[in-house]
Amino acid sequence: MTDRLPHTLRADALDNRERIIEAAREVFAVDGLDVPMREVARRAGVAPATLYRRFPTKEMLVTEAFAEQMQACHAVVDEGLADPDPWHGFCLVIEKMCELHARDRGFTAALISTFPHAVDFEARREYALKAIDELSRRAKEAGRLRPDFVLDDVLLVLMANSGIHATSPTTQVTASRRFAALAISAFQASPDASPLPPVVRMAPPASAARRSQAGS
Repeated sequence: MTDRLPHTLRADALDNRERIIEAAREVFAVDGLDVPMREVARRAGVAPATLYRRFPTKEMLVTEAFAEQMQACHAVVDEGLADPDPWHGFCLVIEKMCELHARDRGFTAALISTFPHAVDFEARREYALKAIDELSRRAKEAGRLRPDFVLDDVLLVLMANSGIHATSPTTQVTASRRFAALAISAFQASPDASPLPPVVRMAPPASAARRSQAGS
């Protein structure tokens, strides 16, 4: 019994950790990031002390809960960058990002938040935003993306997209696809397009990608 006890404790700890992460994903996806940590603990079936022992801050829990979504976000922007047609690649990113975020409201909030102590998450987010910034630059040079588009417009679209509430996940995604199509139509360069109103900064100010886009 003595020899097996440490292994059993480690297995229990791992099980608790996975239950906490799964509960966090579910509750953040539906209710966003404002859900109290105690509610996450309740959903996971663990004591609050157990949750805080595994994740001392909500920042740590949020970044761990959305690690898979951030990886999916990377795959989307890489696919867009690899497209030889920059406008097609840009449209693909908008469509797939909207669908990804429609499935998980919390991920939108995580993407536009600042997590100074989550170095890996911050680096991955910065990579995704810089990739979209580069793709939009190419689409502008090709004459397909309106010249007054800025990177924060993508974040504005994602925030609006996360506000879609439907009766089922399928309906939610279907509505998101239509919304993405409307956004893409608005982004497309047109000789008679009216100038956009002033930019509203939606992203954390530390991003080099957003600073470069503001000066374009």
